[in-house]
Amino acid sequence: MGPRRLLLALEHIEERLRTLDAQIEQTSLDPRYASVVAALRCFRGIDTLTAMCLVAELHNFMRFESARGLMAYLGLVPSEHSSGGKEHRGEITRPATAMSVVSSSRPLALPPLPQHPQPEEAARGPARQNRRHRGQSHAPLHRRFNRMLERGMPRPKVVVAVARELTGFVWAAMRNHAA
Repeated sequence: MGPRRLLLALEHIEERLRTLDAQIEQTSLDPRYASVVAALRCFRGIDTLTAMCLVAELHNFMRFESARGLMAYLGLVPSEHSSGGKEHRGEITRPATAMSVVSSSRPLALPPLPQHPQPEEAARGPARQNRRHRGQSHAPLHRRFNRMLERGMPRPKVVVAVARELTGFVWAAMRNHAA
């Protein structure tokens, strides 16, 4: 296959991805999903695609009685099967877990939000603006991430720990959103 055919194939794939993204965006506006997606998007690192993946995977956040239950369902709570001198630790295997890990690692590299809202933020109203700012600041996640790295923990473990904490924030927000 020549370079021209490879470029055409790549352009076709990119166009297909844009089409799928547009369809997901349109589906997220459906009344069944709109409010949940909007609430999830208040968290830095979670945009429409990640929110829709979480909604599709979890269906209903209310079925989890605790944040730990959601974390366990996502595979973010360490499991261990030990016998004698052998240890076996569980792995992250669920698709929603991958979304959580990706979402939690993105905010760590993003610059802090401005203290004063931008004009488009001010137009959203004070309640929405406060919730969005609170969800996007992730100051506790930044502090935890940096402390764990300074202690010498491997970055992948740190990212999973931050994903677990982000999952707790998301669970609490979704419980309050449903109430």
